[in-house]
Amino acid sequence: MLSGLSLGGVAAKDFYVGRNSPYPTIESALPAVRRLPPGEPRRILVHGGAYYNAQVQLTAEDSGLTIENVPGETPVFYGGDLVTGWDAEGKFQAARLPETSDGASLAPRLLLVNGESRARARYPATNTFAHETRFEVPWMSSTGGGWKRKPTHEELTSLQYRGGDLGDWLETTNAEITVFHMWDESCVGVAGIDVVSQTLTLAPETGHPPGSFGVKKYVLWNIKEGMTYPGQWYHDRARQRIVYWPLPGEDMRRVAVVVPNRAVLFSIRGTRQQPARGITLRGLTLSGTTVPLVSGGFGAAKFDGAVSLSLTEDCVMDRLKIKGVAGHAIKGGGSLRNVRVENCEITDCGAGGVYVGGTKAIIRNNHISKVGRSYPSAIGIFQGGSECLVSHNEVHDCSYSAINYGGRSNLIEGNLLYDCMKVLHDGAAIYVFGGKGTVLRGNLARDFTDQGGFGASAYYLDEQCSNCVVEGNVALRVNWPSHNHMATNNIIRDNLFIVEGDAKVTFPRSTGYTFARNVLYATGKIRFEGTNAVDTWSDNLLYSGKGRFECVTLNRYSADGTVTNAPPNSVLADPQFMNRAHGDYRYRPGSPVLKLGLKPLDVSAAGRQK
Repeated sequence: MLSGLSLGGVAAKDFYVGRNSPYPTIESALPAVRRLPPGEPRRILVHGGAYYNAQVQLTAEDSGLTIENVPGETPVFYGGDLVTGWDAEGKFQAARLPETSDGASLAPRLLLVNGESRARARYPATNTFAHETRFEVPWMSSTGGGWKRKPTHEELTSLQYRGGDLGDWLETTNAEITVFHMWDESCVGVAGIDVVSQTLTLAPETGHPPGSFGVKKYVLWNIKEGMTYPGQWYHDRARQRIVYWPLPGEDMRRVAVVVPNRAVLFSIRGTRQQPARGITLRGLTLSGTTVPLVSGGFGAAKFDGAVSLSLTEDCVMDRLKIKGVAGHAIKGGGSLRNVRVENCEITDCGAGGVYVGGTKAIIRNNHISKVGRSYPSAIGIFQGGSECLVSHNEVHDCSYSAINYGGRSNLIEGNLLYDCMKVLHDGAAIYVFGGKGTVLRGNLARDFTDQGGFGASAYYLDEQCSNCVVEGNVALRVNWPSHNHMATNNIIRDNLFIVEGDAKVTFPRSTGYTFARNVLYATGKIRFEGTNAVDTWSDNLLYSGKGRFECVTLNRYSADGTVTNAPPNSVLADPQFMNRAHGDYRYRPGSPVLKLGLKPLDVSAAGRQK
């Protein structure tokens, strides 16, 4: 134990962890750290290297503790152990699972080889199967209570497959199934197959019944028939082993294979009487977690994170690198206050990225990519709260929404969002549910396509949003730049929407909107749905490359009338970009945008700040 750097003006006590250090692991150092007087600054410095079977549990007793890397070194924490003793079985290699010392281990849903996640056995190899299950109960909206009647247990555990897709060859002990819904999915086990009725029995229950919303897609995982190319693996539960197809040149005697058995690597949990305060994790690399076999629900929110927070105050996650995890990267539970997640690199997550909210959370300057790899409803940044800041993050390669953040008086600004909404539907680059006084400002959403279903938009104010402001944002090559549903008294102003093809802006079941000083450029037609929801149209500049406009009044979701005119108080003109084809969206001198007195938008600072 050595005196270290000054933290808050008081010299912190340093404890070193790693090979040739007093403590081999963080867990072994904690008893000594906790013997310091309460409130005394203390720090654990971790040397570079691999730390297996990590499970660090911090409590209010650890308030004021900083855990960080030794400068210039990279400690990597894994939520599992190395697998050895591989035996060849034709082109495959097989090994028994490592034994664990406690009963808290979970089955693996992810495999790491030399630090990189490998693809799970998938059947079919590409695309999905169609099933025949029907569920035609109306969805009454989330605010309206969900399904008009509660689905039965049988409806939540039965799927009728098409003849020829499956058969009695299916080893149900190993098989898992993803049933796709509209904005989420259910990944559960297969308990049985009846080849006469062509029915799969699923366990546990799915989140929505198969066939709901008219979606009839599914895929199977973790079966030998899904092993179609090198680099894939499956967990042979029937024989308690891992089966892997090595990549060309991989020698199983020399590669490091990790089988995760933990859902959480670092847990920070206080109590209502004693929150965990002022704990910092900095400069660590976390990898290799798993999740239980249950339906994850919307946003896969039932799963935990490699870092798990609950009942904490003033805690900081800084410069963490989290990759190759089956669940979320960072997950916050209830009663978080002043939590900061900054400067983190998060990628290759089976579920989501940063799921942190509460009061006055700050999520800033993070790079989040490749989320939703196993659970496509997962989101890059999710949760919400009050007076939170989501600022200057770069989020991309998302199967669903990049940001979903509700609550009161939150600010979402300066984020760079692209290549999202790749699998599921009814989401957006920035989606807000139930936002009160939320501000979306200075964000750039670009380059994603509508996959069908209920669609995909750039900026989406959904049910119960009120008194929100969407201003100074840019949407590039997103055909549905603004969607507003069951929302009231919100303002959309000073935005730039550039659409290649037909554009639409929609307001179903909404009221009291202001749509002002926006520039909407489309190479195709422009369609506004729910114009009766907008009380104020003012100084918008609209350009349709086809010279076509449609304004539709709505009665709930049905068209009540259509006119082929632009909305009132609109200027119909080419905004005269400097060079749209080459991405220069500045306005030329004399542009009608400038004559309207509208300010040019500069979102070049959107995304991470160096």
